[in-house]
Amino acid sequence: MDLTILLYLLVGFLAQVIDGALGMAYGVSSNTFLLSVGVPPALASASVHVAETFTTAVSGVSHWRLGNVDKELFKKLILPGVLGAILGAYILTQIDGNVIKPYISAYLLVMGILILVKALRKNHAEKQVNDHISILGITGGFFDAIGGGGWGPIVTTTLVARGNNPRYTIGSVNLSEFFVTFAQSVVFIFTLSSDLLSNWQVIVGLLVGGVIAAPFAALVTKRMPIRVLMGMVGLLIIGLSIRTILQVVL
Repeated sequence: MDLTILLYLLVGFLAQVIDGALGMAYGVSSNTFLLSVGVPPALASASVHVAETFTTAVSGVSHWRLGNVDKELFKKLILPGVLGAILGAYILTQIDGNVIKPYISAYLLVMGILILVKALRKNHAEKQVNDHISILGITGGFFDAIGGGGWGPIVTTTLVARGNNPRYTIGSVNLSEFFVTFAQSVVFIFTLSSDLLSNWQVIVGLLVGGVIAAPFAALVTKRMPIRVLMGMVGLLIIGLSIRTILQVVL
């Protein structure tokens, strides 16, 4: 087997373990890696989201079967998230990748910092706060498409910071992410079909690795403390994002 596919398979596996356990960072982790090795922003985001369509389906079903989903929160997130995702995906395909790459890396750097800060903060008292879900969903979907990731870091981080139950928030955000990712993928497939075909190794690797990891990651959410993992993920994203920014600037 081509060693390149094995590398992307490993990236997909690790990214999905992170995403399923934290409710965030599959796209951020994968896209940060792809940008760091020179994949253009639109193609990187498209590849991640085509693969993520399958991984989010497996992950979402796993969370649902394990009882990690708040049905009301899930319903409120779907439509706004899809609308924001479609808008973000379309805009990304119309912009020169070399121009937007440092800005996307800066956005990913901020996401990494948010994840790290969340890992260092003490747990808050639980309280269910579902105000302004539509705005949160549109924002999360838009930046998820633009940055190749961000649905989890924006939506999950915001909801948990408000005091929502982490387990049900992670499960609900993961399940709704399938619909958000599918909407983006449709836009990317119609606008970047030839480029995606030439980039098949990335997609296959991310997809297979993510699907293998998804059930395990959902179980991690149910059973394990995750603050140390969040800290490691935050530091990794920060480091890779800074590296990409420096490559562009210097």
